[in-house]
Amino acid sequence: MKKLIAILLCLMLVFSLAACAEQAPKPEPAPEPDTGTVTEPENNAEPEPEPEPEPAPEPAGHVSVGFLKGPTGMGAAYFMEQVENGDYGDTYKVTLDTDPSAVASALVSGELGIASLPTNAALTLYNKTSGKVRIAAINTLGVLYILEKGDTVNSVADLSGKTLYATGQGSNPEYVLNYILSANGLVPGEDVTIEYLPSDELSTKMAAGDIDLCMLPVPAATGVLMKNSEVREALDLTEEWNAAATDGSILTQGCVAIGPDVTDEQAAAFLEALGESINFMTDEANIDEAAALAEKHGIVGAAAVAKAAMPKCGMTLITGADAMRDYLTGYFSVLYSANPDSIGGSMPDDGFYWGE
Repeated sequence: MKKLIAILLCLMLVFSLAACAEQAPKPEPAPEPDTGTVTEPENNAEPEPEPEPEPAPEPAGHVSVGFLKGPTGMGAAYFMEQVENGDYGDTYKVTLDTDPSAVASALVSGELGIASLPTNAALTLYNKTSGKVRIAAINTLGVLYILEKGDTVNSVADLSGKTLYATGQGSNPEYVLNYILSANGLVPGEDVTIEYLPSDELSTKMAAGDIDLCMLPVPAATGVLMKNSEVREALDLTEEWNAAATDGSILTQGCVAIGPDVTDEQAAAFLEALGESINFMTDEANIDEAAALAEKHGIVGAAAVAKAAMPKCGMTLITGADAMRDYLTGYFSVLYSANPDSIGGSMPDDGFYWGE
């Protein structure tokens, strides 16, 4: 009996344990490990354009220099070659133009720091800008000639009753011509009819024989003489100026002008470089290479013309306030007497002349 009771108790215990096991909650599965993947939100916006790079700043000490084609730029051909070859590093940026007024405007605006200009244009800028533009050197003397197809003009007096075609209205050539005519008793526009044309047009017409009498500067005059053998050099206006000028003034047609942002050190360094260039260009031993450089850099259309013209281009470099004043005072007095506006309304004071 006792054995039967023990068996029944064991069975009851087994069934109780089984029931508990069925009711126990199943454990939740372990979470997946984090792999570090990030789901980015969807973005349909257009990508912003990358900003354009800022222009590189100009090198420290950089100076923009402007030259004119023709005689006032002739002496700079070797300098331009040196700049192109990198002999001065990034110090200079050189431009070349045919229009003196455009170069003058660029000098006033600061686009250019140094420029070759007609001497009267430099003084006009000095007067109009309250002294911001000054003259640093004279680089071109007289370069004007009267050419004739024929042989009727051998003196200034022979121009009476003729029509003379000329270039340079409103600048040095016009005032030089008027002075020489007046000094020889001729009234410009009355005794001599003067028709002004652009230099290129005038050169073309004279070389083609379409006109018989003209005033041109070298090297344009030289080009005409080489193209038309019937044209001759009738008058050298530098000689005629010297004969007419009772005050000893000298015909000084081109100069180097500096703007307000150019330092004394920059001006002095440029004049040294330009002086080296002019020495090279005026050395007869270098004439073939110099002529080739004048053509290469666009100052003259052909090396042959440059070679023939170079001895008459009046290339020089006169620096120093006292020396420039001596050369220019009489010349400016002549222009002022003829037309005060030709030099900006007044004679220069000492501030116009840069240098000791």
